[in-house]
Amino acid sequence: MFRRTVAAGIALLALTSQPRPASSQATPAKTSQASSELSRLATSAEYKGFHVGVEAIEIDTGRVLVAAGEHQPLNPASNAKLVTAITALSVLKPEHRFETGLYGPSGKGSVLSGALVLKGYGDPSLSTGDLYEMALELKRDGVKRIDGGIIVDQRFHDDQFTPPAFEQQPNEWMPFRAPVSAIALNENVIVATIRPGGGEHALVSFWPPGFVDVEGTVKLSDGGGANVQMNLGPSATDPSRMKAHVSGSIPGDVKGVTYYRRVEDPRLLAGYALKAVLNDLGIEVKGEIRSGSASSHTLLARHRSAPLAALLLPVGKQSDNFYAEMILKALGGEKKSKPAQTDGGAEIAVKLLTQIGAFDNGVVVKNGSGLFDANRATAHELATLLRWAYREPSIQGEVLTHLSIGGVDGTLHGRFRSEHARRAVRGKTGTLDDAVALSGYVLAPPGRSPVAFSILINNCKGKVAQARGFADKLVAKLVHEVWGSS
Repeated sequence: MFRRTVAAGIALLALTSQPRPASSQATPAKTSQASSELSRLATSAEYKGFHVGVEAIEIDTGRVLVAAGEHQPLNPASNAKLVTAITALSVLKPEHRFETGLYGPSGKGSVLSGALVLKGYGDPSLSTGDLYEMALELKRDGVKRIDGGIIVDQRFHDDQFTPPAFEQQPNEWMPFRAPVSAIALNENVIVATIRPGGGEHALVSFWPPGFVDVEGTVKLSDGGGANVQMNLGPSATDPSRMKAHVSGSIPGDVKGVTYYRRVEDPRLLAGYALKAVLNDLGIEVKGEIRSGSASSHTLLARHRSAPLAALLLPVGKQSDNFYAEMILKALGGEKKSKPAQTDGGAEIAVKLLTQIGAFDNGVVVKNGSGLFDANRATAHELATLLRWAYREPSIQGEVLTHLSIGGVDGTLHGRFRSEHARRAVRGKTGTLDDAVALSGYVLAPPGRSPVAFSILINNCKGKVAQARGFADKLVAKLVHEVWGSS
């Protein structure tokens, strides 16, 4: 059905020792510019040893412009987010919103005689500001005291807070490895601000409030840079909270320094923050912060997220791992079974790939972000998925919008700045220590077909910049082929 260029496949053997399936030995088509460029790149010593999969398809006709190693399963890095985003748009629909609610005893009055329940359904964007908005509804209703404490209801998710493969780097505290939960506040990340405040020591504060105990001190120095050490762990007085032991120094003439760290156990983070927010608004909370449920309670306040289409912008443009993992897990909860499980979302993604003819032997959907060594994809799978999405009116615009724009924004803001490539290339990047990926579209002038493409490169550890250059040169040829002299 599709015509493939054998010349590119033969040249690719110079790059990789991995076997290629016999199906790639199809009758050759007229060599395209992209195929010629791939052949040239494949013989370059600069790229020797790379394992490469490439496919580019004209969206209107289905004609394959270049295909080599296209059925070889490779680590797609963050190109795995394309599977997450397109599946979510197709199954949940672009207008889907995630809800979070405050529930309590029915009846009016200044005192809630029971617990206030915070319940959520996997909103990746929930913020402390959203808690303030819901708490203000209670204040406007005249609530001044809550006697039964706060219950945080996380039952929409299972109790696996660490996404698959994230266990490969357990001691990493940076935000990109944040856990997921049904109620996830500020992406389950805490922010430490250290600033001068008079005296010999700096002021140390954490956001959201109420969750972190601080031990130790940070001194003020006469100059130099910030030299702060921060060790995180469970609080000695309450293991559901965190303790930060700080030491070191910051210059006394700076406004402050900021550090971002993931939380270890997110179950009660939003509960402690909610208590601090309520207290700030003059609503007293008596009783403990705990996990659980109270199904008989009445909805008192509700927050709805932005539409899914908007939530996918950080996934495509900034490669936000947390949003991707939350959305894949939400797929499992909304359409597979409750409580939500990442495996359920992955099954839905595989089902879509199979239905549209994109699933290849060796494809693995393990997590939603592509972080670490978990997923396997093929260039044929991703190019086929992208072509299908472009031809699907219900999601085409949203898929295009969430991708980075070449030369303009996101992770492609510094790439593809030539006259035709700028804004014409829409893509998702991917980078790990040993993997580089770039998949997306080359948009076309009137009368010509746009192109869906995928380039996956593995075995490039220590040569990530060269691998990225390989992908960019090949896409540049696709741009030239699509735009020609127009």
